[in-house]
Amino acid sequence: MKPRLQASLGQQLVMTPQLRQAIRLLQLSAVELEAELASAVESNPLLDWTEPAAPEPGEPVHASTVTSSSSTEDSTGGEGPGPESTPEPEWTMDDGETWYERVGPSDHDDDSSAAEQVADAETLLDHLLWQLHLSPLSPRDRSIGVAIIEAIDDDGYLREPLQAIADSLAPELSVGEDEVMTVLHQVQRFDPVGTGARSLAECLGLQLGTLSDDTPGKALAQQIASGPLERLPRVGVAGLAAELKLDPAQVETAVQLLRSLDPRPGAQMGAISTDTYVTPDVVIWRQHGLWRVALSEAMRPRISIHRGYEGMIRHASAADASYLRGHLQEARWLLKSLEARGDTLLKVARCLLKQQAAFLEFGDSALRPLTLREVANEIGLHESTVSRAIARKYARTPRGTVPLRAFFASGIDTGAGGEASSTAIQAMIRRLIEAENPRKPLSDARLAETLKATGVPVARRTVAKYREAMSIPSSQDRVRMG
Repeated sequence: MKPRLQASLGQQLVMTPQLRQAIRLLQLSAVELEAELASAVESNPLLDWTEPAAPEPGEPVHASTVTSSSSTEDSTGGEGPGPESTPEPEWTMDDGETWYERVGPSDHDDDSSAAEQVADAETLLDHLLWQLHLSPLSPRDRSIGVAIIEAIDDDGYLREPLQAIADSLAPELSVGEDEVMTVLHQVQRFDPVGTGARSLAECLGLQLGTLSDDTPGKALAQQIASGPLERLPRVGVAGLAAELKLDPAQVETAVQLLRSLDPRPGAQMGAISTDTYVTPDVVIWRQHGLWRVALSEAMRPRISIHRGYEGMIRHASAADASYLRGHLQEARWLLKSLEARGDTLLKVARCLLKQQAAFLEFGDSALRPLTLREVANEIGLHESTVSRAIARKYARTPRGTVPLRAFFASGIDTGAGGEASSTAIQAMIRRLIEAENPRKPLSDARLAETLKATGVPVARRTVAKYREAMSIPSSQDRVRMG
């Protein structure tokens, strides 16, 4: 991938139509991407379907290797070379066994439960709440955040007055408008950018705020968005330029930038139909003590430029050549965007694998706290880019097909200088309840005391919240005398 496109996708420097296309493709699920490509091939004569060619012997497949935590420790307890110091060996499809043979027969599509392959529908509400629970907020601010998010409509706008949101929290919480506004500013930083705005001007302003200061027309676009935006359809660019006493070319640049923004950011999060089967985006397996990750075959582009039509450009009439060149440029940008999508997804998957190797080996109880910000900082991308890269994406692992979101978890201080993820704590609670005496079930208070004794200080009400989230009845309802 060219450095310019990679920088654009990671940092959102200039919101060109081509960059918007790359961002939109990044957040599509595998099923949606397939539909998008089918539509592109149907509408663009310069695009054609291609069958994936088998790699030549010795030709590397797009894969990455990560050393698991268990294989980087020697017998003395010291750490050996980490993933960065381990060269990435080449791996081909002729390596001796197919990936599903390496991870075990239970992970083959034919042996998996059909119910486990059905995609969960993800709404804008789900997406925002997930980001909220990964944010470093106090329980009070998190409760306010939930109330705000529940008031956001499907287009991503907050229609409820701040005072009404504050009133809805009573009598449990007594908050004022200023406190709601503070938490709203945090929610407005979530993906999709522009969500939580109370007007079109604020929505566009939030999106402009994520762009680099040297983006052409940004300052003027912000001025127009906060002022004469509503008059633009009536007076046009020329009238707006005369009103602002500026060069029409400057105003045109700013207006084009505004038009490239999304006035309905919430509409990006359309729910997947509940009867849609999951297609894994990445494959994770273990080989010779090393964890590896690669894009699945389904994620590799199966379209290419139609060489026949491309060759006709040199011999066509001026009008036909212009038509074909336009579609050729669109085809090239689509292929570049697909390449950028794959590179970004693989980069995120590598980081997740490096951070959560213990989760793959030992399950939920070993899931460490991990946030979007941590991943974004480690791989040099914007948080919103990471969020788009994992939205409705799945990984085939030795533990089955799991959403990439499953690799993230909020953390709770253990009191010993570390953190335990909320998912790990839930797994601990479930194990304690499964091992309890059915005649004398453990109360929430007793569960909290047991967790504290193991170095995880959790309040009783937190235990109750996690227990209810797992649909586990209270101790009184779990009593079994038989």
